[in-house]
Amino acid sequence: MNIQKVESSLVKESYYVIEHPSGLTIYVHPKEGYRSAYAVFGTNYGSVNTKFRVDGGDIITVPDGIAHYLEHKLFESEDGDAFVRYAATGADANAYTSFEKTCYLFSCTDKFEESLEILLDFVQSPYFTAQTVAKEQGIIGQEIKMYEDSPDWRVTFNTLVGMYHNHPVRIDIAGTVESISEITAEKLYDCYNSFYNLHNMVLCVAGNVTPEQVIAVADKVLKPNKEQTVENIFDDEPYEVAQEYIEQKFPVSIPMFTLGFKQNAGKGAKSAKELAYMNILMDIFSSSSSRLYNEMLTEGLINDTFAYEYMEGPGYAAILFGGESRKPKEAAQRIKESIVKFKENGIDTQEFEIARRAVYGTAVRSFNSNEKIANNMVDMHFNNRKLFDYIDACANASVSDIEKSLEEMLDPNNCTLSVVCSEEHNI
Repeated sequence: MNIQKVESSLVKESYYVIEHPSGLTIYVHPKEGYRSAYAVFGTNYGSVNTKFRVDGGDIITVPDGIAHYLEHKLFESEDGDAFVRYAATGADANAYTSFEKTCYLFSCTDKFEESLEILLDFVQSPYFTAQTVAKEQGIIGQEIKMYEDSPDWRVTFNTLVGMYHNHPVRIDIAGTVESISEITAEKLYDCYNSFYNLHNMVLCVAGNVTPEQVIAVADKVLKPNKEQTVENIFDDEPYEVAQEYIEQKFPVSIPMFTLGFKQNAGKGAKSAKELAYMNILMDIFSSSSSRLYNEMLTEGLINDTFAYEYMEGPGYAAILFGGESRKPKEAAQRIKESIVKFKENGIDTQEFEIARRAVYGTAVRSFNSNEKIANNMVDMHFNNRKLFDYIDACANASVSDIEKSLEEMLDPNNCTLSVVCSEEHNI
């Protein structure tokens, strides 16, 4: 078993990386003086992974929404529900599926080992039958309809539909009522056996724990997996957006908008440095202290809901700006004009330094939260980044670094504006 300690002299933090004999990579970040602990057990498998092959075999195509469906079903076993088991330890457990990963998690203040044993056990113990699979369709069908009725989700999701021609990121994470009706126990096992291999997973723990505690539970519960290669298959995706404008009517009091900038995702995930530079750049555009934010706020183009989001995964990458606006088209135009001006005139040194310090401060403060530490380690692992490299990049970034990032990441001629507004609004 290989155990490595990783330290940062800059933030005086450290964590351990453990290559367990089972094939699982484990990260442990002890926090001295903390009473609670937080654990995430994740697999590099999300809603976009609907066409794949294992070890060069036949191509397997599965219904949209199956990763999310599998997440729901994995809590069940022949012996009962995992949540019932957690009730005995007092842990607060949950799970989520995103476009690119599925994670199972818990937080606790005591009985950590018992809770971790539950987590590792039920995720490794799939139990699917025709009857249990059918039972879930109504529940997830209601969840799908709930998202369809959410203007916040629709304005964001419609942006992805507008940006992408073929990539499955344009399909709802939960799928559709029609697609989930095609899910069977056999298909769930196909996905589980392909992606829930410990070599494709990670366990990240932070808080009142030691590496020895985590290793002891891992040695007891983990079932060694044979390493395999999963090839995800995606249709070709053009660089250009599919649609420049999408509008959907919803009974909202103030129109909502999302302006999405599609990026060339062919080279894979951003490095830790690139991610740090991008966040500094986005702070210059969208933080409440930025010049652009305050000008748009003063002119009534946005309100305090304005923010940005970065999305990346296999075959896709995009930066999204959005919020409420009574003039969404004007707000979007102002953002695009500002990009052009920044590219022509460069980034103001003072604005850069304010943003750099803000992003660095946010990164440092994240080490006060067990939840943020563990989830950041999951993201860093699946994207081949190192946690402290991001901190170092935030501390040492220069104006020229951010200007280069601007050239590469924001193309005002390749974006989609999504608007959700009521019938009364004339956009």
